[in-house]
Amino acid sequence: MRVPAAEDEPRRTDLRLVLVGAAAWVGALLARAYGGPAVLLPVLLVPVVVVGAVATRRGPAPLVTVLGVLVALGAGAGATVLRAEAVTQSPVTALAAEGAAVTLTGHVVTDPRTVEGRFADLVAVRLDVRDVTGRGDRFLLSAPVLVLGGPEWASVELGSEVTTTGRLAAADDPDLAALLLGGRAPEVVSPPGPAWRAATRLRTSIRTAVDHRPPEQAALVPALVDGDDAGLDPALEADFATTGLTHLTAVSGTNLTLVVGFLLVLARWVGVRGRWLMVVGALGVVGFVLLARTEPSVLRAAAMGTVGLLAFGLDGRDRALRALGLAVLVLVLLQPHLAAAAGFALSVLATAGIVLLGPGMRDALAGWLPRVLAEAVAVPLAAQLACTPVVAAISGQVSLVAVGANLLVGPVVGPATVLGLVAGLVGLPGGFAETVSRGPGTLAAWCVGWIVLVARRGADLPLPALTWGTGVLALAVLTLLTVLVALLAPWVLRRRVLAVLVVVVLVAVVGARVPLPGSSWPPTGWVAVACDVGQGDALVLRSGPGSAVVVDAGPEPALVDGCLGRLGVTQVPLVVLTHFHADHVDGLPGVLEDRAVGHVVTTRVHDPPSGAAQVADDLAAAGDAAAVPAPPGTVRVGDVVLQVLWPEPGPVTDGAGDGSGANDASVVLLAEVGGVRLLLTGDVEPTGQARIAAELGGADLGVDVLKVPHHGSAYQDLDWLTGLAAGTALVSVGADNDYGHPAPDVLSTLEAAGTAVHRTDEEGDLAVVPGPDGGPVTVVGR
Repeated sequence: MRVPAAEDEPRRTDLRLVLVGAAAWVGALLARAYGGPAVLLPVLLVPVVVVGAVATRRGPAPLVTVLGVLVALGAGAGATVLRAEAVTQSPVTALAAEGAAVTLTGHVVTDPRTVEGRFADLVAVRLDVRDVTGRGDRFLLSAPVLVLGGPEWASVELGSEVTTTGRLAAADDPDLAALLLGGRAPEVVSPPGPAWRAATRLRTSIRTAVDHRPPEQAALVPALVDGDDAGLDPALEADFATTGLTHLTAVSGTNLTLVVGFLLVLARWVGVRGRWLMVVGALGVVGFVLLARTEPSVLRAAAMGTVGLLAFGLDGRDRALRALGLAVLVLVLLQPHLAAAAGFALSVLATAGIVLLGPGMRDALAGWLPRVLAEAVAVPLAAQLACTPVVAAISGQVSLVAVGANLLVGPVVGPATVLGLVAGLVGLPGGFAETVSRGPGTLAAWCVGWIVLVARRGADLPLPALTWGTGVLALAVLTLLTVLVALLAPWVLRRRVLAVLVVVVLVAVVGARVPLPGSSWPPTGWVAVACDVGQGDALVLRSGPGSAVVVDAGPEPALVDGCLGRLGVTQVPLVVLTHFHADHVDGLPGVLEDRAVGHVVTTRVHDPPSGAAQVADDLAAAGDAAAVPAPPGTVRVGDVVLQVLWPEPGPVTDGAGDGSGANDASVVLLAEVGGVRLLLTGDVEPTGQARIAAELGGADLGVDVLKVPHHGSAYQDLDWLTGLAAGTALVSVGADNDYGHPAPDVLSTLEAAGTAVHRTDEEGDLAVVPGPDGGPVTVVGR
C-alpha cells in the first residue's frame, strides 16, 4: 500500500489573519456602542487566556493566535475611540457648537455634488481643513468639514487647496467635525497636482466617448468604469436596487478587479513578467484609486478588489483569505467608521463569496465554457449569493431576480468596463482621438444596454422581491437557504444542459417584453406624471434627481408608493393635498414611507373633517410636521415653480355637482417645470371655476397641460376649460367607476377644441415630456 507523501495530505486553510481581521471589526463595533470600556475588554481577557493555556498545557501556537485576536480586538476598539475623540475634541467642533463665523483653508477631498436644501439646491464639498481662524484664535490642525455652499462651489476641483469663510454648524455625522454653511466663493490657494488632473481628464474622456449614446447608456458606462454615477436616472437606480445590480453603479472591488486585471493582461501581452507584474498591478491599484477618488468607499473597494485578484490565481484561495483578513484589519484601523457601514459589510461578504465560491463555480462552468466567460459569470454570482442575508437584514426583502439578473449581466460587465476604459484612454489626446474613442465607447454602450434591459424587465416582473423578516430566526433560515444554493450551484453549473436550461428560462422571462425604442419607463426627460391610482388623483412634478413635488395622494398607499418607486423618487420636498376627499388623501402613507418628506400643505377648508383628521394622523405616525394651509403666491421647489391660484380668502359656496363645497375649495395650482406649464385643478367644479376665471380677469395662463377637474365629471364650465387652449389634457380616473367619469361630453368638447386627451384608465401612468425646441409636449403611457 502506498503511503501518502506529506505534500499529498490535504492542507488546512490558515484562518489566523481572518480571525484577527474579524476581531478588529468586532472591537470597532463594540467601541461605537459602548465607548472607552470596550478597549478594556481584551485587556481583562489576556490573563484568563494565559492561565487557561497553562492549565490545559496547550502549545505556544494556539496561545499566540488567541493573544493576537485579543490584541486586534483592542486595537479596533482603541482606533474607534481615538477617532471619535479626535473629531469631538477638535477646536472646529467647539467653534461649530457656538455657530462661529470662521475663515478656513483646506484641501478638497470629494467632487462637488448637488444636494437639496430647504429653500434652494446647495453644493456639497468635503474639505480636509488644515487652518481655521475664528473667535480671534487661529488653529493649525486636520479636521473633516463639509461645505454647503452656492453654485460657485460646483466648479471647485478635487485636490485643490482653497480658502473660504462661512458659519460653522454642528454635524450629525460622527465622522465630520462640522458643517460650513453659507461659504462664500472659494479662493484657490493651489491647484490640484498632476495626478489629480490626469485622473479628472480621463474621467472626462470616458464621458465624452459615450455622450452620443442614449442617456441611460451614457451614464452607466462611467459608473461601471470609475463610479461616476452623477448622470444616472433615479428610476434606473431604483430598478438596479430591485434586481440586485446596485453594486454595478458604485465603485466596488469588481471594478478594480476588471480594470487592474485588464492592465495585467495587457502587460503580459507586451512581455512583462515576474516581479514587474506586481509593480504594474500596484500602479494599477493606485491609478484606480485616483480615477475613482480617494473616498473611504473607494479605498475599501481597492482593498477588496486586490483580494479578489488573488482569489483566481495559483493557490489563490488561501492567499486571498489571508489578504482579506489583513485588508479588514488595516481598513478598520485606518478608517474605524467603516466598521458600522453597510457597504463595508457587503463588500467584505462579496469578496469572501468570490474567494470561497467563485473558483468552484468558475471551474464548473469552465468544463463547457471558455475560461474568461466562466469567470465573468462566476464572480457576480458568487458575490450576490454571499450578500443575500445582509441585504435582507437591511432592506427586509429578498430579491427573487437578483441571482438571475447577475447571471444574465455577468458576461457583459467585464467587456463594458474594459471597453469604457479603453475609450477613455484613446480619447485622452483630444481632437480626432475623441472621434476615434466613440468606437469602443459605442461597444461599451451596447453592453450596458443589455444591463439596462435586464434591470428594467426584472423590476417590472409581478413579484421581483419577497418581504422577509429581519429577526434572528428569519435571517438564520435565509442564511441556511443561501448556503444550500451555494453548495448546489457548482453541481448545476457543471451540467451543461441543466445550466443552459436555467439561463434560457431567465432570458425568456426578462426578454418576454422587450420594449420598443423609447418605451422604457420613465421616459427620458419626463417632467410630470399622472399616476394610475384608480379612481383618484396623484400627480408627480419632477423637482430634481430623485426628487419630486407630489400633488394629491389617493386612494391606495400601495399604488401611490409604486408610482413614485417606478420614477425613482426618494425625496418629496413638498406635498400638496388639494382637498380632503379620500380619493385624494388616503394614499398619503404611500408617499411618506421610506422617503424624506419636507412640507405638506392643504386647502384651508377641512371638509370632510374625517379626511383632515386622517391626514393629521398619517403625518404624526410618520413623524412629519403637521400640514398647513397653502399660502397664496408663488414658490420654487427645485426645478418646479408653483403659483397658487385658488382658493382666495372668502366663503366657499356649494355648487350643483356631486362633491359639495369641499371640491370647490380645492387648491388650484399653475405649475411650471422644464418649460412646461401645467394647470392642476383638483376637483374644482363650475362655481369654483367661474370664480377662478373672474379672479384672473381673462389673463392668458399659457397652459400646455390641463389636469381635467374632478376626473372628468360632467360638472364643468366648458367655456373656461376650452378657453385655456391647452394642447394636452390628462384625466386621472379609474376604470369602470360608478360615477360615469369621465363624461363623454367633456371629452368630446375638449377634443373638438384641439386638445389631446389622455386617460390613466386606458394608458396607465401618464408621463409628460417637453417637446424639442419648446414644441408641443408628448404624453407617454406606461
